[in-house]
Amino acid sequence: MSNLKIRPACLDDLTQLNALMFELHDYHHQSMPSDIKTADEIEEQKSIALYINDPECLVYVAIEPIEDKVVGFITGHFCELVSVVSQPIQMGSVDELYVSEAYRNQSIAERLMKRLEITFEEYGVKKIFVEVWQFNQPAIKFYQKSGFGHHIHWLCKTLD
Repeated sequence: MSNLKIRPACLDDLTQLNALMFELHDYHHQSMPSDIKTADEIEEQKSIALYINDPECLVYVAIEPIEDKVVGFITGHFCELVSVVSQPIQMGSVDELYVSEAYRNQSIAERLMKRLEITFEEYGVKKIFVEVWQFNQPAIKFYQKSGFGHHIHWLCKTLD
């Protein structure tokens, strides 16, 4: 979709962004209902409006211009990684990335990711981190194709 526009999100996008965020969280809940809250529960505690108004956060939207419709978004934020073990580094984090199902396989996620990366580079970010649930293999493949590799393996064991 070549006429698709990628731009910073604004408060006028909020209704559409909240609907897409709900879809993303519902997908996560449906995939792991025993571990992940419902989209309704998450919506009560988390608003993308907080990202739009926070100078350390970024929100970009993919707009289908004919209908002026938000068809995808990416959120991220800046921080400094400081630990006892590793060297301090300016980092960026990809918090959410979502494209409406009807608009997938059109390189929209790639364009959103590239836009976020450009901004991170402009602000001196040296590494970008992302957390992905193990069940979300399409996302894992996307991030690997985008150049992400394993950093720390976080393993989980359920006790009876």
